[in-house]
Amino acid sequence: MLVKDLMNTQVIHIAPDETAAVAARLLGRYNIGVLPVCTAGGQLRGMLTDRDIVLRCIAAGRAPDQTPVSEIMSGHIVSVEPECGTAEAAALMGREQIRRLPVCWGGRLVGMLSLGDLARQNALEASQTLGGICSRLRRR
Repeated sequence: MLVKDLMNTQVIHIAPDETAAVAARLLGRYNIGVLPVCTAGGQLRGMLTDRDIVLRCIAAGRAPDQTPVSEIMSGHIVSVEPECGTAEAAALMGREQIRRLPVCWGGRLVGMLSLGDLARQNALEASQTLGGICSRLRRR
């Protein structure tokens, strides 16, 4: 099976110049833990998690309503293309210790693949991916 068969194409994202406060409201409103950071043309520039907001903004004493997302996002982007096999994507998620994987075509965000998406398709693949995510110390 291919990533394009499982990915969610309705991805909530945020612009790099939006504030951490706006990002936090989006995360809460949609009950999600990560926001892809994209340009107006859909080019993926980074990823922002709820943890990034807490540690890089609030705990650092920065004002969420004045801190641009671009200053606190993770610039290290791990992504796959829609034609990637789900087994390869799952292995990448385990190796990189991520639960949500952006799907890009030509650098442009076209979807998101989550551990939950994999679980609905193949419980064994998802459990192996989760094992990979949990078994190593975080490198970041």
